[in-house]
Amino acid sequence: MFVWIIGAVSLLIIAIGLVILRAANAKFAKASELMSDAKNRWKNVKQEIETERREALLKLKDEIYKKRNEFELEIKRDKITLERLQNKLNDKSESLEKKEQQLDDLKRELQQKERAVSRNEDMLRLNETKLKNLYDELINKLERSSNMTQEEAKQALFDTLKAEVQLASQKWVQKVEEEARQTAKQKSIDIVIGAMQRFSVDQVAPHASNTVQLPNEDMKGRIIGKEGRNIKSLEMATGMEFVIGEIPEIITISGFNPVRREVAKRALEVLVADGRINPTKIEETVAKCEQEVDEIIEEKGREAVLEFNLQGVHMDIIKLLGKLHFRTSFSQNVLAHSKEVAFIARMLAEELGLDGKIALRAGLFHDIGKALSEEIEGPHASIGADVLRRCGEDARVVNAVAAHHEESEFKSEYAPIVLIADAISASRPGARRETLSAYLKRLEKLEEIANSFEGVKKAYALQAGREIRVIVQEDFLTDEKSAELARNLAQAIEANINFPGQIKVNVIREKRAIEYAR
Repeated sequence: MFVWIIGAVSLLIIAIGLVILRAANAKFAKASELMSDAKNRWKNVKQEIETERREALLKLKDEIYKKRNEFELEIKRDKITLERLQNKLNDKSESLEKKEQQLDDLKRELQQKERAVSRNEDMLRLNETKLKNLYDELINKLERSSNMTQEEAKQALFDTLKAEVQLASQKWVQKVEEEARQTAKQKSIDIVIGAMQRFSVDQVAPHASNTVQLPNEDMKGRIIGKEGRNIKSLEMATGMEFVIGEIPEIITISGFNPVRREVAKRALEVLVADGRINPTKIEETVAKCEQEVDEIIEEKGREAVLEFNLQGVHMDIIKLLGKLHFRTSFSQNVLAHSKEVAFIARMLAEELGLDGKIALRAGLFHDIGKALSEEIEGPHASIGADVLRRCGEDARVVNAVAAHHEESEFKSEYAPIVLIADAISASRPGARRETLSAYLKRLEKLEEIANSFEGVKKAYALQAGREIRVIVQEDFLTDEKSAELARNLAQAIEANINFPGQIKVNVIREKRAIEYAR
């Protein structure tokens, strides 16, 4: 049994030894294989390093060769450049030598000229002394022969030249003014005619009546009422005065407010037609007529705005336009006049290449201040401009309204356009009627202004005040002075008289020679 165990252990030891031996052989074979592989890799790396070294060496040689060639080329270029600079320097050196020689020549020539100038100056001073002595001698001879001193002769010559220059300047001014007047006149005529050819309006202003026709004379007593109660009620309710004169079957309504006057007229017509006239009925009728007139005012204002297709017009402006329907100026309806001005202003602006809508708006609103002239003190142009400014109108429209009577400065082209359109509408035939007293007063004022000028013999106002004819003293004024008188007289008329349109100033100077044959 023991032997078997020893034998088994021996076999086991032998088997283990064989296994270990086999493993050692396998590791040795693998180590040999790794060693061979490492040798091959080292050989390959060594070859690659050698190849790269050779390539780097070749590349370095090429670069050195290129750099050397470039350096040689650069040296050649620098050498050529230096040679050129040397040549230029040599040329400049030669040029400087020549210029130095020329400068020396010029210096010698200048010295010669200076000596010549010095000699000439000495001769000039000598001649100047001789001339001064000769001049003094001649002046003394002239003074002795003319019995005038030198200063007196200068003054006489100055006066003569002054008169000649004034005469020449007056002729030139007259010529220039005439040429400018003709050119401006023709241009303005063309523009106005072009605008007016597109404009048509009634030639005669409608007559606005402030009287009420009664059916019979007895109606006056009923209107007056017992102890005047009815007429007093009428006057208190309307704020107007009812004038019962000697004209049969006519009552005249007097007052400054045209809207209140229209209310009073309508109320009286309703009362006369109804026949019932008493204080209570009067108050009811007046209140009803006030409402009717307010509706008419708004309607007329809206019609005016719609007629010209205006947008964004404030309601206050519309109502003021409507009030102008009841307002007249020299018997011309102010609303109708405003429409005319708007139409003419738009056409003039379009002829001049401006915005016709701005001109139309300014023309329609230009007299809007007249609707408030009884309530607010001041010129209607300023009143209207303030209203338009508060209502947010364009600044150009506001200025055109403020300046259409030249009471404010023109700040745009639309101000003179509205002024001209206003004058055209006011001065056209049949547009306005003037009272006899105002007409005669204007004629007298024209003649008075003309006669106030020195040299005027007679003055006559002609053609209903559209022309002032002035006859001057022919011995006192020359033709040029007459032209100057015409200008001064026109300026004086513009400054002292308000008039529509224009006034022709005609200055006449004539000389008559009369002799009798016996």
